[in-house]
Amino acid sequence: MGYIELEGMEFYAFHGHFHEEQVVGNRFVVDLKIGTETETAEKSDKLDDAIDYQMIYNLVSEEMEKKSFLLENIAGRVKDRLLSTFDKITFLNVKITKINPPLGGKVQKVSIVLEHSKK
Repeated sequence: MGYIELEGMEFYAFHGHFHEEQVVGNRFVVDLKIGTETETAEKSDKLDDAIDYQMIYNLVSEEMEKKSFLLENIAGRVKDRLLSTFDKITFLNVKITKINPPLGGKVQKVSIVLEHSKK
């Protein structure tokens, strides 16, 4: 087994509890760690035997375009979408980060992390 990590995927999106956040928008960063069997792709050197990184990015981008009030909702949608699309995933860690959240003070970022493991 190996891991695929897509780190620092940046999106400008309109998520948040406050009305202003859904109008003005904010910067978000998505990080993924995906566990999968890699031995077949290691030997074949064929994309069909691996998980396509471009497809992962496209699916995350589609989910980031859908407005949500909570980071938990976004992370859950990303998790569910990836697991339903790629049956080769054996472990998944999804981290959604909001940059400069409006919390009434100086806060660089706030994140939610969800994990899933196939048993």
